[in-house]
Amino acid sequence: MKHYVIVATALMALVACKGEAGDEQAAQQTDTVTLQSEDQKASYAIGVRFGEGMNRDLQELDLDAFHQGFNDGFKGADAKMTQEEMVAAMNALQARKMEEQQQAQTAAMEENKAEGMAFLEQNQARDGVQVTASGLQYEVITEGDGASPDANDKVKVHYHGTLPDGTVFDSSVERGEPISFPLNGVIKGWTEGLQLMQVGDKYKLYLPPELGYGARGAGPKIGPNQVLVFEVELLDVEPVEGDGSAEAEAAGAGEEK
Repeated sequence: MKHYVIVATALMALVACKGEAGDEQAAQQTDTVTLQSEDQKASYAIGVRFGEGMNRDLQELDLDAFHQGFNDGFKGADAKMTQEEMVAAMNALQARKMEEQQQAQTAAMEENKAEGMAFLEQNQARDGVQVTASGLQYEVITEGDGASPDANDKVKVHYHGTLPDGTVFDSSVERGEPISFPLNGVIKGWTEGLQLMQVGDKYKLYLPPELGYGARGAGPKIGPNQVLVFEVELLDVEPVEGDGSAEAEAAGAGEEK
């Protein structure tokens, strides 16, 4: 698992953390370290990167113990723990980190679900917001008069995806380039919502979690059970030749993105 790899990698590869000194001496060494040769610069860069990773993912790391273990391993000195003891210690840490991660995931799922339900309940009461049988909410911003797609068509759109609090997680508008994808290759809320539209339409779609990414979430910004909000402008519709499923490009709308 992720945290086990982090621990094991750090023990083997953190080449910039040398010496058995305490925090004060280590700080002095950092201030006076020479960064002239390519090896020195590379060593320092590796140390910074791993230090950042440890700070983010392994707050439990005891730097004094780590420095001692690193030096013993690097210099080939006798270890102060047996192989079995080291494996048991890292396995115990891994199990604890996995449990903490599971608890955090469960808490996020419950919190996002409660907040999402409250948001959708308030949103559907606004003038102009319509709700389909699936729970998809939408409102018309601009009306067009072109063709409407079906699930087997390929669509070209501009879109702007946010969380209910306004956090942007993906936007072709910000990238300045529309995208095209088969409508049967994206999340359910898009497949349904785009079929309500005509070319030239601009809608705002509000997707309950079950029409988005559900309990799994997607990427670093879309959490579990997250409501998604999209402003979508339908620019064109064309039939898909063959399967076309590999052409789904939308980072915010693609089923596997």
